[in-house]
Amino acid sequence: MKRCLITAGPTREHFDPVRYLSNGSSGKMGYALAAEALRLGWEVDLVTGPVSLRPPSGAIVHRVTSALEMREACLQVFPHCQLLIMAAAVADYRPAERLDTKSAKSDGPLQLQLIPNPDILAQLATGRLPGQILVGFAAETDQVEAKARAKLTRKGLDWIVANDVSSPELGMEADRNAITMLSRTGKALSFGPADKADVAAFILGTLDRSPRVPAHHPAGAP
Repeated sequence: MKRCLITAGPTREHFDPVRYLSNGSSGKMGYALAAEALRLGWEVDLVTGPVSLRPPSGAIVHRVTSALEMREACLQVFPHCQLLIMAAAVADYRPAERLDTKSAKSDGPLQLQLIPNPDILAQLATGRLPGQILVGFAAETDQVEAKARAKLTRKGLDWIVANDVSSPELGMEADRNAITMLSRTGKALSFGPADKADVAAFILGTLDRSPRVPAHHPAGAP
């Protein structure tokens, strides 16, 4: 059976036991992709950040909280998969220090030092095996296609799914989405607005119909 790894939802980057930095990702797009992949007969590993959704029946669920935890889960599963779809909205930064106890409120401003989180998708791309297909997501609010195309090239992906999240009716917390799939061979395929289940079917259908072109490995990759 073919096996795929799909990531979904946000990450939470705690600076004390009860407070954290995060984003508005609902996980709906990633969960819709997992459900569609299962319907098509894939074995699905779903690495999910904290969301309120019920995972689709049959998925192998790996629950994580932080970006570092998501990276570790992906590194464990990815070598056994033929397809990766990185739909999670991973926090770019995390607090440099996490307190063991809740920090006390003060009258003055709170200052946090932030450090970069590892780029999970770029790290997986450098260790990809022959035949593995890598798909990223680019949620942007301006210059959507240009920024997505740059990310596609920079990370050595096969496809990237670009979507404009500036509209409240589409994107992270909404039930509908509108996307453009960009390939490293130059294709640009648009779909939507549509329910995320239909968007998931379009994405996986496009991947299934695409010829397997040998991947270009970034400099320094095996």
